[in-house]
Amino acid sequence: MALLSANALAASDEKLDHDNSILSVFVQPSISFIGFTEREYFQDAIDTIYYEFKATAVNSAESLNVAKQDFQKVNFCFPITAGIQWQFQEDQFLSAGIGFIYDNESVVLTDRKSSTHSYKYTLQGVPLFLEYRLALPKNFITLSTGGLFSIAVRWYWALPGTEIYTTWGKLEAETPLWGAGFGVSLGYLFASWKNFKLYGDIGFNSISVKSNKAFSDIVPNGPEEKARWNLGGIQLQIRGSFGFWNKPKPKDDDDDDDDDGEGKKPKVKIIDDTKKDSVKVDSLKVAAQDSAKIDTSVVQDSAKVADSLKTAVQDSAGTAPKNAPAPQDAPQKSADPANVKSKGD
Repeated sequence: MALLSANALAASDEKLDHDNSILSVFVQPSISFIGFTEREYFQDAIDTIYYEFKATAVNSAESLNVAKQDFQKVNFCFPITAGIQWQFQEDQFLSAGIGFIYDNESVVLTDRKSSTHSYKYTLQGVPLFLEYRLALPKNFITLSTGGLFSIAVRWYWALPGTEIYTTWGKLEAETPLWGAGFGVSLGYLFASWKNFKLYGDIGFNSISVKSNKAFSDIVPNGPEEKARWNLGGIQLQIRGSFGFWNKPKPKDDDDDDDDDGEGKKPKVKIIDDTKKDSVKVDSLKVAAQDSAKIDTSVVQDSAKVADSLKTAVQDSAGTAPKNAPAPQDAPQKSADPANVKSKGD
């Protein structure tokens, strides 16, 4: 539900190629499954008390009054962390943060007289950490929405306040200078709104601490050796960061200075197709006129050649000799029989 709600804040078609913040602050609520295997000491103590209540019952009615609850099999809690993040190089971040871990487990037992008794133990941690986060190039991992994947590694220190306190006592952890553990996670920048970013991470951390005291000081029948426990485990987290110092947004070379303000619409070049059509028609007209001129000139040249040939023929006819026989172009007419005399005449 948190992921769906966060997506509502994100721009629908905007690509989240980079986190442009130089310095930012963040808050990170988490869901953690702590790998606290020492919970069995407290369960054994509850079982022992329960059997003692059973043993003190004088009849079956009192025995039926005795009841118990068991501790959860998994230590489930909601750590919260806050810190500051610095992007010293593009897509590379260094962060420092401090967190608070709190996991309270309690049960109720009923004795033979129906009186209730409450027993509990509480895990508390105050981890300080340094983190290095690297954004993965988009050609390595890509989604259709174009988000930013990243991997992160952390180193933890346990601060004063890291302890276990129970119904029977309190056990404080040591705080060595070299640290208490590590963490790794895979994250995804899935929402962005102006300078506000939302990351989702899943990972594993190990925060191993120890004490000068033994578990026998805080739980009946506990081990006598020095106590040691882990506050890490599988963790899911949502990081909301706000960049208060950001890199300037890159400006496109094709844009004018007047278009750099917010809310400006990009220029659109409108192409008038009617002008193209008119230009095409004019070109066709010119081509037709040129063709007509060429055809007319060819006809005129042909006529000039014919006239030249006719003149040459007439000139040759005028210069012919007088005694030259006339051309026999037409057939001679038949002699008139009335004008012809007979042979006897």
